[in-house]
Amino acid sequence: MTTTLEAPAPAATAAPPTRIGPLRTIRHGLTLAGRSILKIRKSPAGLLDVTLQPILFLVMFVYLFGGAINHGDTTGYLHITLPGVLAMNMVFASLGTGMQLNTDITKGVFDRFRSLPVARSAPLIGAVLGDVVRYLVSIAVLLLVATLMGFRIRTDVASVALAIVVVIAFALAMCWISVFLGMLVKSPQALPGVAMSFMFPLTMGSNVFVPTETMPGWLQAWNSVNPVTKLADTARGLMIGGPVAGPLTATLIWMVVLVAVFFPLAMWAYRRRV
Repeated sequence: MTTTLEAPAPAATAAPPTRIGPLRTIRHGLTLAGRSILKIRKSPAGLLDVTLQPILFLVMFVYLFGGAINHGDTTGYLHITLPGVLAMNMVFASLGTGMQLNTDITKGVFDRFRSLPVARSAPLIGAVLGDVVRYLVSIAVLLLVATLMGFRIRTDVASVALAIVVVIAFALAMCWISVFLGMLVKSPQALPGVAMSFMFPLTMGSNVFVPTETMPGWLQAWNSVNPVTKLADTARGLMIGGPVAGPLTATLIWMVVLVAVFFPLAMWAYRRRV
């Protein structure tokens, strides 16, 4: 007589959580930010774009154009333009976030992320937070070179520290534009051309290098709302003196708007892409 044995029932396994809370999402993002920082340690050459480029802009404009713009006073022009270059550099530096994410997707790194029990948005948040190190290095190098060129802080240490915090916070907000574009384009090589069409009107159409009152009326109107102009004015006020409350308030509003608009767009594009 044949005896039929029943297969043992599979062991019960706990169902994976259907939703990861905000605190765990932030923790996952910080963990992946460590990955970005580790990549910087292993390849410091990746910092050249955020250190060499702003120095070239500063030296070129101060010594080639500063005398003509500021009636021969290149030192005075240096004090006016350095905070603006600081602001402009953060906008350009944010481009690296989108390029790195696009490269990771192209190489299949995000396929590994999807197999891990991490929040869906953690890779994006980690990439953005990891760039803080790049920004700090960029600011430190630029301030050192400017000091050698003759720049002197005319306020106090607390004001300069606040200027650095605001500039970095603005860069993090701008990163979400870069992330959004990085999710849309097919290859990392295509991203700079697309991103520059957004960033050049913001940076070169600002008062980073020349006073707003010297511009034609339509450009002055653009400068009155341009977020890079507001950021540059905030940095100037905190570093060399001048109005701070108005430009700072406008800068904070722009940061909230940028994150509120482009973070959801970046997540939408990310879900479509991966």
